[in-house]
Amino acid sequence: MTVIESMTPAAPEIFLLICTCVVLMVDLFLKDEQRGVSFMLAVMSLLATGLLVLQQDARMARFAFNDLYVADSLSSVLKLFICVAVAMVLVYSRAYIRARDLYRGEFFVLVMFAALGMMIMASGAHMLTLYLGLELLSLTLYSAVAMQRDSMKATEAAMKYFVLGALASGMLLYGMSMIYGATGVLQIAEIAHKIGAGEANSMLLVFGLVFVVAGLGFKLGAVPFHMWVPDVYQGAPTALTLLIGSAPKLAAFALVMRLLVEALGAQALLVEWQNMLVILAVLSMAVGNITAIAQTNLKRMLAYSTISHMGFVLLGVLSGTEEGYGGALFYVVVYTLTALAAFGMILLLSRQGFEAEELDDFRGLNRRSPWYAFMMMLVMFSMAGVPPAVGFYAKLSVLQAVVQADMIWLAVVAVLLSLIGAFYYLRLVKVMYFDEPTQGGPIEAGADARLLLSANGLALLLLGLVPGGLMSLCQYAIQLPH
Repeated sequence: MTVIESMTPAAPEIFLLICTCVVLMVDLFLKDEQRGVSFMLAVMSLLATGLLVLQQDARMARFAFNDLYVADSLSSVLKLFICVAVAMVLVYSRAYIRARDLYRGEFFVLVMFAALGMMIMASGAHMLTLYLGLELLSLTLYSAVAMQRDSMKATEAAMKYFVLGALASGMLLYGMSMIYGATGVLQIAEIAHKIGAGEANSMLLVFGLVFVVAGLGFKLGAVPFHMWVPDVYQGAPTALTLLIGSAPKLAAFALVMRLLVEALGAQALLVEWQNMLVILAVLSMAVGNITAIAQTNLKRMLAYSTISHMGFVLLGVLSGTEEGYGGALFYVVVYTLTALAAFGMILLLSRQGFEAEELDDFRGLNRRSPWYAFMMMLVMFSMAGVPPAVGFYAKLSVLQAVVQADMIWLAVVAVLLSLIGAFYYLRLVKVMYFDEPTQGGPIEAGADARLLLSANGLALLLLGLVPGGLMSLCQYAIQLPH
């Protein structure tokens, strides 16, 4: 096998890296009024990368770089959604970043590097690969949040994100080093083999597992490792909140699958991390939903909402079944689509010198624009799990897996906490439809963002009516042997 042939499984990542370098070089020679060229290049590069992923044969796992990297069904599905989600982030953010002097090549390059980091995480077959992908994603996000240098809130958010993110990375790395000490290998498949054959030091493994779960909890924003989420969501420019709150959740799910399910999924360890995830899931749903009720800032409210949704994702994972993993993947994809529409709506209503991030800013939206009020209502219904929006089916698929795993009490707790959560979503619908408007005038936004937001909102309704296609795609991603 030639060097080129051995690298073909990683063709999408190599292509995106080349495109990122091209955008960086081209941007050097552009004037401010020509920045649209960099923007178009960035969006086209991400969509072309998605097409490359589609063309790959995902029916069997293919390895590259001495088995450090794997291209399989799970990585292909995740990478496709990552590329689409990050391209949508750029389209939604265009008017916002232009009004705030962030419409620069550096912004596009950082976003593309973040996408590259997520794709590497999705294809990590080795602990070092997973960690390198995670660090590439994290460092680009820290830098991007701090780009608005004249904003105290953004600088503070970047500092909090950096310090707590570094702490989380340290814990994850410490856990990985303990697992290496217990098994003597870093390869995901080899770790699973050693544990299955009983060749690993069980005490050291459990210690390592505790640190790995803590590190994953930080990255997912699960309670009690959630402190950074509300502050970063509120303090970062909304364009960056949109990025942080959407696609990285797909990469974090990949990390959970590779580390917990594929590497540490042996029966003896499964019970250990199931018990840990039960605590994280229940706490996340409780704290997320109850604290969100008290919020008047929409970005902060959506941050606590994210924490509760990550609790639901963990429910699917802790069921320990393929149906549960498929349900959790379905939930993450649906959540990403919903978060894109929610923050996209905040961006749409924002304008120069005005951030539409308070609940009051959505008062009487139905009078100003019935169509966008309807779109936001669909988003809120999806997040609350109200049929016919797709969020209902996402919650149902996860709860079914939990019930099948004989954890009926956990399903009951999840349903009760979801009912509490429905209050603050429906409160926003009430504000839009029944309160007097405080803002006047038409909504000014580009045709591309308007069209994409409409398609995004309608997709939540359509997928709720016919969820079978996306559900079977998620089950296909999980079921095939990796």
